Amino acid sequence: MDELTVATDGEETDELVLDVFGRAVVPVGTRAAEPEDLALALEALCFALNRPVALAEAAAILDRTAAAVAAAADVLAGQLRGRGLMLQRHRDELQLVTRPEVAWAVQRALNPERPSRLSRAALETLAIVAYRQPVTKAVIESIRGVDCEAVLEHLEARGLVEEVDRQDTAGRPRRFGTTLRFLQIVGLERVEDLPPAGTADGVP
Repeated sequence: MDELTVATDGEETDELVLDVFGRAVVPVGTRAAEPEDLALALEALCFALNRPVALAEAAAILDRTAAAVAAAADVLAGQLRGRGLMLQRHRDELQLVTRPEVAWAVQRALNPERPSRLSRAALETLAIVAYRQPVTKAVIESIRGVDCEAVLEHLEARGLVEEVDRQDTAGRPRRFGTTLRFLQIVGLERVEDLPPAGTADGVP
């Protein structure tokens, strides 16, 4: 193994040990680290990747179990409350994102292309999926009273809904759920943080 000295604040340095493939070796203490300590590594990992990361992928990188990473994610999410970033969690995916309250600062800095707005039909369908997931197209159409094939295709293309499984009935219809991208749009950490269904327009 090779050792690479990495400068830190002041005169102190950390030795980054590399294996024969040039990949950093997981420190011995990390394999038994408490969730509070593992949360630090998880935060750095999510920041560096700058994309959704599955629990299994994070576990492989950190050389810990998926359960240990999930526990660290709970700790990290709590540590980030009241900060400019938050940890979004959806099924087995994690992503470090800007908190909605300060998104204006990032928008001014990056000036990204503004996405087109969703139609009312798309918003209604998305709300039904969000609150009833996993839900079939037939159920969505029974609630809205109109064909939703094109609307669902549009929401899938926008990355807001996806097929999560197939219903175990005749024809095995697709069942839809929301995505991590949906959480980014609505500014929530988890689907469970949605307001009660009775307060959402268009969702009975």
